[in-house]
Amino acid sequence: MKMEQKNGQNTESDAYVQLARRTIEQYVRTGEQPEVPEGLPEEMYRERAGVFVSIKKEGSLRGCIGTIQAVQASIAEEIIHNAISASAKDPRFAPVAPGELGRLSISVDVLGRMEPVNSPQELDVKRYGVVVTRGYQRGLLLPNLEGVDTVEDQIAIAMQKAGIGYGQQVQLERFEVVRHY
Repeated sequence: MKMEQKNGQNTESDAYVQLARRTIEQYVRTGEQPEVPEGLPEEMYRERAGVFVSIKKEGSLRGCIGTIQAVQASIAEEIIHNAISASAKDPRFAPVAPGELGRLSISVDVLGRMEPVNSPQELDVKRYGVVVTRGYQRGLLLPNLEGVDTVEDQIAIAMQKAGIGYGQQVQLERFEVVRHY
């Protein structure tokens, strides 16, 4: 499959996004989960990583589900499972309907290794995603998101997602992603 670069990020002709799109289309139309197809880049079969699948409709978020760490046997399987969850199981949205499929844009973020950080000064909202942890509560926010301009905003949103109250002490971790469009 052809891979193009646009501003250092992969574009829609990317195999990662094509797999997510085919999965969403098949699941929305038939209710069936596809098998991992042949012909993907080798690393998609061989490597494991946390993956987030984000769906937008006409520029607005329509679904986003992912895993902080790999739970499937390969990146391809992680994409398939998270694409289905983003399109049908994100509690913030109704399941994607067949009539919406042509108006969706999809991105796939493959997460890098988590690194503990000692202070917010070690974060950068454009480069790093953040994970906040307090006991069993854990929240994640991807990097380089529209409308998230400061580290303080990034941490606050991740804390809110985890149900952690403002001002409570948290452990911070950062990670980089490869974003596929």
